Amino acid sequence: MKTLRNNTPPAPSVEWAYFLDVDGTLIDIADSPDAVHVDATLLGLIECLHRATGGAVALVSGRCISDLEGLLGGLHLPLAGQHGLERRDLAGRLWIHAAAPDAKCAIKEALSPVLARHPGLLLEDKGLTLALHYRMAPSLAGYAHRLMRRLAGSAGTDLEIQRGKCVVEIKPAGVDKGTAVAEYLTEPPFQTRRPVFIGDDLNDEHGFAEVNRIGGISVKVGKGPSCARYRLADVAAVHRWLGDALKGKE
Repeated sequence: MKTLRNNTPPAPSVEWAYFLDVDGTLIDIADSPDAVHVDATLLGLIECLHRATGGAVALVSGRCISDLEGLLGGLHLPLAGQHGLERRDLAGRLWIHAAAPDAKCAIKEALSPVLARHPGLLLEDKGLTLALHYRMAPSLAGYAHRLMRRLAGSAGTDLEIQRGKCVVEIKPAGVDKGTAVAEYLTEPPFQTRRPVFIGDDLNDEHGFAEVNRIGGISVKVGKGPSCARYRLADVAAVHRWLGDALKGKE
């Protein structure tokens, strides 16, 4: 990864395909995953962009699909959850990458006494992954990462660590936001369109790398090194930039 200059992305087009991270990109990060707020203005923006692009808008998140559906209310669009381990296409078909349930249960059991000793740690079971959040106990960051690496390594299965903002996650290896984008780009209405991926976190680097590989537009939100080619300052800037695609289209 390299340090980005403040390189503003080009003017957006409804002819492109949009792949959007959620937390830290479309909505501000909260202390816990269930404490975020999604307002009607944002939902209206996503709905209008989805309609103007002919459906070529997908949310690509670390959250599970059921969680994303709760945030979206009645809005229906393609969703990739748990870093691409589950993916719903425009037709509503659900694609699931196999996980290792026995290993996950063993890791969860091993974490139980740790959570009892450290109430500032929060374990999120997403179904296919386990995420250990330490936003409320930042001094435990190193401990949390070492612990999760050890548990993943001792599970004896094909698992890997995914780092994020104040979270470390154990997930099946070989599937990520980049593979989710690649899968969408084989399907209508994403085929033949120039892909855009917008994200803010380390787990979004896979998405950036994939769209860079095929000549797309990768946009990092906020500070920090990244392989993305463009940058937007914050969530509000993302909303404004996406809104620019709709000018004169409604």
